[in-house]
Amino acid sequence: MTETPQPEQDNVFKDEITKVSDFKFGTTVVKVFDDMVSRSVPFYNEMQRMLGEIAADHVREGSFVYDLGCSTGTTMIEIDKLIPSDIRFIGIDESTEMLDKCDVKLKEAGFVRPYELVTGDLHEKLPIKNASVVILCLTLQFVRPLYRERLLRNIYEGLNPGGVLLLVEKVLAESTVFNRDFIKYYYNYKRRNHYSEMEISQKREALENVLIPYKLSENLLLLKETGFGDCETFFKWYNFSGLIAYKK
Repeated sequence: MTETPQPEQDNVFKDEITKVSDFKFGTTVVKVFDDMVSRSVPFYNEMQRMLGEIAADHVREGSFVYDLGCSTGTTMIEIDKLIPSDIRFIGIDESTEMLDKCDVKLKEAGFVRPYELVTGDLHEKLPIKNASVVILCLTLQFVRPLYRERLLRNIYEGLNPGGVLLLVEKVLAESTVFNRDFIKYYYNYKRRNHYSEMEISQKREALENVLIPYKLSENLLLLKETGFGDCETFFKWYNFSGLIAYKK
């Protein structure tokens, strides 16, 4: 039996950087991405398991499943276990390096279903059609605020009636008082996962102009304004949340 390769350890911000550049999903990050996200996102594996079981209840025969910002394919691999093998998966990501790594991981996972990996900018119109499930897992937060409503409308239009959007995001607390607390708890989480103070500080600086979180209430309002009917929170941990939005 072939052993699953262990992800390379995330040391991107371990050494002091004189001038920290904006965070990019290039080759350096791609190599350590799986380790980075598992140590930086609380309950990441549980989020993936939840996405899989929710998607399994909403996928429809003959439709497509889209993963926007699919990165290295972890979500598709999780969902693959639970969904009929004739359902086509379409992963879209702006980073060609991510898609290359994703393709390798899907093949290593023994994918037999039809799938496409597409280079696409989420700030532009995406070719979404005949979708029963669309996933944005820690992705919308990297889309510039000016373009988020347009992206969600794009998704809504591409979903079939009865289809769902699954949205996982880093969020701001509704109150600035709690926001300070939640950030403190989050950085404590990173420390427990063996990130140093320098790594935490430098990554925060790199993400400052790239990852722009909304409040949970703002994301819910945005979903409603773009046409979605019923919306519900299915996951919440301090400043991380998961939402499901239904198209009637």
